[in-house]
Amino acid sequence: MAGTVKRPPARQRILDTASELFREHGLRGVGVDRIIDQSGVAKATLYAHFPSKDELAAEYLRRTDDSWRGKLRAAALAAGDDPREQLVGMFDAVAASYRRHGFHGCPFINAAAESEPGTAAHTVTVEHKQLVREWVHGLAEAAGAPQPQALALQLTLLIDGTLAAGRLEQNEAMPAAAKAAARVLVDRAIPAPH
Repeated sequence: MAGTVKRPPARQRILDTASELFREHGLRGVGVDRIIDQSGVAKATLYAHFPSKDELAAEYLRRTDDSWRGKLRAAALAAGDDPREQLVGMFDAVAASYRRHGFHGCPFINAAAESEPGTAAHTVTVEHKQLVREWVHGLAEAAGAPQPQALALQLTLLIDGTLAAGRLEQNEAMPAAAKAAARVLVDRAIPAPH
């Protein structure tokens, strides 16, 4: 039939709906019934795809992990080929987050505050933070940092703090200040070649 719009598969609709709701209201602020209602699926369908709300939240966080790490890599690469510049350039992804309509801070920090250790959502959050730190560690090594682990820790804490601050107020001066602080950290840890 002409003009018929094909609906996405049920699993995708559930995950898209849950992602939007979790992002806006947090993990605890959204019940399964609301997800079922807004995604237009039956309760049995939701549970066939996601055995628990925790598993649905974990899948939302996995999807967010892929997206966020891609944005960090893209911002770093946009800064050029020099790993020193990439370490600072990745903060452009943070600034872009602040400009995004509906920004509610770091979804992983928010999820960590709302989930118990040992749950699937909490486990995915911890894994995400470790993966980002490992990637930044690799950039710091490539840039020639004598203590790449320490620099990676400092920079990822700066990213996390800036994203957490965005939950409170969306002042674009914050990511700009974080990027300036990152420049100081990188320049101190890895002096520019003469």
